[in-house]
Amino acid sequence: MTDRTIHQTREAVRDHYGKVALAGTGCCAPSCCAPAQAASLGLGYTREDLAGVPEGADMGLGCGNPQAIAALQPGETVLDLGSGGGFDCFLAASQVGPDGRVIGVDMTPEMISKARENARKIDAANVEFRLGEIEHLPVADTTADVILSNCVINLSPDKLAVFREAYRVLRPGGRLAISDVIATAELPASLREQVAALTGCVAGAIRADELQELLQHAGFTDIRIGVKPQSREFIRDWVPGSGAEQYITSATIEAIKPARPEARA
Repeated sequence: MTDRTIHQTREAVRDHYGKVALAGTGCCAPSCCAPAQAASLGLGYTREDLAGVPEGADMGLGCGNPQAIAALQPGETVLDLGSGGGFDCFLAASQVGPDGRVIGVDMTPEMISKARENARKIDAANVEFRLGEIEHLPVADTTADVILSNCVINLSPDKLAVFREAYRVLRPGGRLAISDVIATAELPASLREQVAALTGCVAGAIRADELQELLQHAGFTDIRIGVKPQSREFIRDWVPGSGAEQYITSATIEAIKPARPEARA
């Protein structure tokens, strides 16, 4: 991508999710056709999860449940890339407890405002939200034990930069626990060039082998990518009539920053 294309991509995503924040729901998930809570139940969250977050935090914008693979422990510091209304942050906060810490980063001012208001509703003292791009994280080196992200990295026009930043801010031995979409076939130009397909978490998906290569290049090891073919049932609603479900699927993505990092290429 050229610098101009990268800028245009970011602005299209920022504009779309700014409108989503104001509307309270979006179309990067089954919520296109169902209430956000119904969508989240279908992605593996429980009714207890939904009951434990402030109203408005669950916007139905995910494509999985990164909490299910994160194995969060009391006292850990968690970073959520593309934190939206704060849904996964609040769930993580309850798991890491008062001695832990959760940081949500989102590039959309409207989302940050919404998340901060949600935090005030429940007096979430161990959660904070920062405005910033996931390719340029406003987080110090070796801050986080765990990085979460839910259907956001596919939106980035520079995924290697995202993973390099994730590597930088993780402590040695820290881990990634990501839900996102990957491409299972070459997207036709009619989908690849649609702005709606980009902001709808379709056009930015890459293949699993490309994803693994980027993670390795950033320095990660113990990479595991678990494909979820059943996700096509809800992906077909993201860009209705496009056949998007024939080309992408959701996946879980796990990786480790080595305790003794080796030199990267």
